[in-house]
Amino acid sequence: MARVDGESESRRLSTILTRAIPHSVEAEESLIGAMLLSRDAVSESLEEVNADDFYSGSLQNVFKAMAALFLRGDPIDPVTVAEEMKKAGSLDLVGGLAGLVELQASTPSITNATQYAEIVRQYSLLRRLIKVAGEIAEMAYSLPEDIYAVIDAAESKIFELAERPDADGMVPIRDSLSQTLDQLEALYENDRPINGTPTGFADLDDIIYGLYPSNLLIVGARPGMGKTSFALSLASNAARTAKEPVLLFSLEMSHIELTQRLVSAESRVDSSRIRSGKLTDPDWQKISHAIGRLSETKIYIDDNPDLTILDIRSRARRLKAREGLSLVVIDYLQLMSGRRGAESRQVEVSEISRGLKILARQLDVPVVALSQLSRNLEARHDRRPQLADLRESGCVTADTLVTLSDNRTLTIAQILRSGWRSLKVLAFDGQAIVPCELTNVFATGIKETYTVSTKRGFTIRATANHPFYTLGGWSRLDQLEKGVDLAVLVDEKITWDQVAEIIPSGKEVCYDLTVSDAHCFFGNSILVHNSLEQDADIVMFIYRDEVYAPDSVDRGTAEVIVAKHRNGPTGVARLAFLSHCTLFTSLAKIDGR
Repeated sequence: MARVDGESESRRLSTILTRAIPHSVEAEESLIGAMLLSRDAVSESLEEVNADDFYSGSLQNVFKAMAALFLRGDPIDPVTVAEEMKKAGSLDLVGGLAGLVELQASTPSITNATQYAEIVRQYSLLRRLIKVAGEIAEMAYSLPEDIYAVIDAAESKIFELAERPDADGMVPIRDSLSQTLDQLEALYENDRPINGTPTGFADLDDIIYGLYPSNLLIVGARPGMGKTSFALSLASNAARTAKEPVLLFSLEMSHIELTQRLVSAESRVDSSRIRSGKLTDPDWQKISHAIGRLSETKIYIDDNPDLTILDIRSRARRLKAREGLSLVVIDYLQLMSGRRGAESRQVEVSEISRGLKILARQLDVPVVALSQLSRNLEARHDRRPQLADLRESGCVTADTLVTLSDNRTLTIAQILRSGWRSLKVLAFDGQAIVPCELTNVFATGIKETYTVSTKRGFTIRATANHPFYTLGGWSRLDQLEKGVDLAVLVDEKITWDQVAEIIPSGKEVCYDLTVSDAHCFFGNSILVHNSLEQDADIVMFIYRDEVYAPDSVDRGTAEVIVAKHRNGPTGVARLAFLSHCTLFTSLAKIDGR
């Protein structure tokens, strides 16, 4: 009987697999026709669908051509689209100019472009669902050793498919005002100036007001400064205070190693004795009490070393649905994997950073991501970290002309002198040139610079790691070569210009900008990226002077440098650091619990 059921199931699957793939030629042709007739239809359609949503390969090429014309600000009609497709060698696939004219002429209604786009996207989602279902089935048929890993991967695929980046996020001001009033009343009635989860460090809470829900906090440090120990202190303090789970993702250490550190910090027993097992009777008593206290907290550790942003989002979402969630900690950012096919590591890390900010907002919890810092800071006399020391962050020189939203240009030096509050700059959001708020301008120190010159005569001086926008996406300066196409701004339009020369320009004081939303700007009319800290609400650095100067008068203490605080002040909090048990604590608590 089982054999018969198996054969029946096989026949059923065979029938399913031979069905017609979901699509609507009529909707796709009508959408393309409407776009050929109306620039408004092009603008609306680009927000709803992309080329991959089309089932017809020839119509995909038409859509790509129109998108390219729209981004350049060029007119869109059958003739201009035909010329664009001719350059790409795809015009014959749609029947030439006559085929485009026929598509335009047979359009039922221009005003229904949005509805056509919705139909195209829905069928695209169905096809993707079929593809994902097949991939999930293939994973199951492969008889994997780790079934739960497959289930997690399947969930991630479905979650990614179900995401709608264009979901309506509009909120009436009446509702927003009501929520703001509730928050103000809660703050007024609270004796502490803390609205988020306390960090457990009084001096730090005085600056950042605790760990706010939906905030992304980046904690950077050079090796040996204790960033993992600091994160563990935050996690254990938050777990005690919030009484809700704290989720710690460790891509570098195992859960056993982290648990040993937590026990050492909680018991204040020397970590080397815990690792070696050479414990005294008093040690065992302290450890027993520490384990009892830690067992009452809800700290979860995921030590999978190959995590992606989707993995983190999926597991955090499940835990919050099951038990609640007060904090997510990731150790550390540069070890995370991004999407496959990212144009560069700069883009990959930037997308990870953006994904973590989205995670914080979606789950309404604070997310703390640890970050490795560039070794360049160790060449400075004062080795205290700065924002530019975040890896994958580049800088430009003070004479760089920044294009403002009203098409005026100011050098970075002029912006600093005049004040940058309320300024907007022109940026590129991937589809069009848009005005974006300039939220920060800051010096990054003295650095080696290089002059990039283009064939049209544009030049800019920047550091080797500063990203430029090329035909292949974002690329660092040190990855550019002669002949590479760069995006430049001419007559308020994106166009392409080839690199003519890259030469060393010596050391100079450098600067960087933080631009909201698009995270890029036009420097000397060349499109460049801004720094890694773009998505973070708070950026903190850990500095212990004794790492560089063992006889330092500040031995046994640490500075937590709040270098960026989107909604409050910056400053420095001083903490005690007990090296024998890798514990960070408030200076006032150093002599007692």
